[in-house]
Amino acid sequence: MSAPVVVRDCAVPRVLLVAEVRLFREGLARALVAQGEFQQIETAAANEALALLSMWLPNLVLADSATVRKTDLVPRAAAVGTPVVVFAVAEEDEAEVLACAEAGVAGFVARDATLEELTATLQTALRGDVRCSPRVAALVIRRVAVLASSRAPEGLPLTRREMEIADLLDLGLSNKEIGSRLGIETATVKNHVHNVLEKLRVHRRGEAAALVRTNRMTSRSLGPRTAAGI
Repeated sequence: MSAPVVVRDCAVPRVLLVAEVRLFREGLARALVAQGEFQQIETAAANEALALLSMWLPNLVLADSATVRKTDLVPRAAAVGTPVVVFAVAEEDEAEVLACAEAGVAGFVARDATLEELTATLQTALRGDVRCSPRVAALVIRRVAVLASSRAPEGLPLTRREMEIADLLDLGLSNKEIGSRLGIETATVKNHVHNVLEKLRVHRRGEAAALVRTNRMTSRSLGPRTAAGI
């Protein structure tokens, strides 16, 4: 016999609270219920949470940062349309914040947040929005800027550094000469060259340089279309 299908009722949201310490997660669940905002809360350890996602179909998952970093809880929750709010985030730990952001969480609650702030973050996530502190927002924005600056403008799957390497390959420079020109180690240049060849699916340095050169010339010749040319 197949399991019954549970239909989510957003008027009475169900929250799955995930944390490894049982006393902590049960105490936090009772505190949230006592506030009157959330009356249906199920608690679980990380190894139990994935099964509850598909069986109980919560409207929202509240998980500690350690669980988010160490498991695939967020993508599994996204697969069934459930947002995840992460709590106990060390906002001074840039790596932790970015790991949670890149996982796709729907809200950040700092370690020193109040119960009211936690509740507000949960309510925001249920509305489909993301709530976080200005500090977390600044970290995420800087990360986006770094990722954007690393993309090659010509549309090839190369970073800006790899494009620089390809241009210098086109000049016929050796790895040692490229390293001297860019101020990096020869071994680092070798790694970049390997990545360029692999990404462009060619076997020779000259082929990679020619492909980048041709792509750049084509992009420039096309240029932005003007009104007269449309």
